[in-house]
Amino acid sequence: MVGTVTTSASTTRTPSAALPRPRRTLDWRVRFAVLSLIWGFSFLLIKVGTEGYAPFQVTLGRLVFGTAVLAAVMAMRRERLPRGARTWAHLTVAAFLLNALPFSLFAYAELTIPSTLAGICNATSPLWGMALSLVALSEDRPTRVRVAGLGLGFLGVLTVLGAWQGFAGLDAGGTAMALLASLSYPVGWIYVRRTLAGSSHSHLSLTGAQLLLATLQLAVVTPLFTTLPTSLPVVPLLAVAALGALGTGFAVLLQYGLVAEVGPTTAQMVTYFIPVIATAAGVLLLGESLTWSTPVGAVIVLAGAALTQVRRGARS
Repeated sequence: MVGTVTTSASTTRTPSAALPRPRRTLDWRVRFAVLSLIWGFSFLLIKVGTEGYAPFQVTLGRLVFGTAVLAAVMAMRRERLPRGARTWAHLTVAAFLLNALPFSLFAYAELTIPSTLAGICNATSPLWGMALSLVALSEDRPTRVRVAGLGLGFLGVLTVLGAWQGFAGLDAGGTAMALLASLSYPVGWIYVRRTLAGSSHSHLSLTGAQLLLATLQLAVVTPLFTTLPTSLPVVPLLAVAALGALGTGFAVLLQYGLVAEVGPTTAQMVTYFIPVIATAAGVLLLGESLTWSTPVGAVIVLAGAALTQVRRGARS
């Protein structure tokens, strides 16, 4: 997912500011389906990209292409980057937590784990968010239903990982990195909620700056840990370009329109389709193996994540 913030419970998102109501184009259900497909296929694209390039190079390329898309849209709409040293300082932290860190961790994780498992790990973000909100957001009070959802969700994680078999055949390092990437998102959302909520800058301006800063962070780190590739494999390069332009650029614009038209509660439901699509893509297109515990555990994770988003007597 792109890693910007529109709500504290969704996996890809922009800092909170008032969203203008968009001009009606395609039906929102069509755009919802397209967004689900783009983010669901992101894990397949990461896997293909890492077959030709180092994980940091995949992440840097992803951010370059994604930033280019937003820069082009900002130019067409005559949007300016935000001003103020304090805003840029907060965006630097947000860029690390919501883009540079999780994107890199997922890329490294998929060196040793299937894209299907990475997609399911991504679906744990609402669970981590719920757990963190209990201690970090005093206004986000738990309910029995939400706490039950938290427990159910992590039971699903154990099912996916085959805990009763002692996690046999599972790469612990890769799985831990994917789960840490999923944890990084809600940490970033909470940080943004506390520092950038109510900003006078537009979502497009803030996210464009955020992706630019994440790109600069990776531009510094990548040469330190990788060497220039001796060749440029075409298919992995196209995968990285699609991952950035579609999954990190175009998808943000789609999400803006959905949040503005149908609200964050409905728009965030895309989170629950991503692991389903990621699993189908990994199995059908990459030939990844699938045991019964993976889809069963994924359903339990999604059910638990859905319960953690239930609010008592109010809209999210």
